[in-house]
Amino acid sequence: MRLAFTKMNGAGNDFVLVDNRDGGVALSAAQVARLCHRQRGVGADGVILLKPCGGGEADWAWDFYNSDGSAAEMCGNGARCFARYIAKVADVNGEMTFLTGCGVIRARLDDSSVTVTLTNPTGLRLDETITLSVGERQLHSLNTGVPHTVLFVDDADAAMVDSLGGEIRHHEHFAPAGTNVNFVEILEPGHIRVRTYERGVGETLACGTGVTAAAMISSRLHGFAPPMKVDVLGGDTLEVAFDSDLNNVRLTGPAEFVYEGAIEI
Repeated sequence: MRLAFTKMNGAGNDFVLVDNRDGGVALSAAQVARLCHRQRGVGADGVILLKPCGGGEADWAWDFYNSDGSAAEMCGNGARCFARYIAKVADVNGEMTFLTGCGVIRARLDDSSVTVTLTNPTGLRLDETITLSVGERQLHSLNTGVPHTVLFVDDADAAMVDSLGGEIRHHEHFAPAGTNVNFVEILEPGHIRVRTYERGVGETLACGTGVTAAAMISSRLHGFAPPMKVDVLGGDTLEVAFDSDLNNVRLTGPAEFVYEGAIEI
């Protein structure tokens, strides 16, 4: 099958987007993994398929896959890219809604950025201690569409993201679904730096739902007033705004087109 696609990135978190409004594309996990392979495919952190919203809950809907072929409920950076992609292929501007695995997302396009209003977070758990290979560590958790765990560190550059992130992601405390893991350095009040280990991917240059969880947990624990600024590994700074009850969550950042192409899969 010859598959037309668009390559996009949101703060360095990159995606392959496919127009599947006619329902003609059905990808296996192996095909998704090949598309995301950085030597044998296009190369991406995930694949997003645009499709109609059959139930009428939103204007559009998506199928979202991690780079290993597993399905995922939500992705903040992917949501911003998806909104700008819809605007291009469906000739829609301003605001739109689309249905994800965690609910309906509302998006607003500005000149240089996209703001997505996420579903309300659930499952806030603070000050939990688990035992790791490096000893006991205090963790904090929040589900921002997908489960996230936050670990505060003195220096994000020195954080053992691959080894420790993988260990926490598979830790029995978070079984059976596992968790995404965010290493958070506080730069100043209201400004943090985050590195994220994502389920099904590994470390990425940015994770929208991860920086959102990190921002809200940092605000709750340290009294920082929103909006929060979050620096990510890719070099961009995202903004996370929310109400005092941690609802009405808005994530703002870039969503850029890289190129268009076609590939045999």
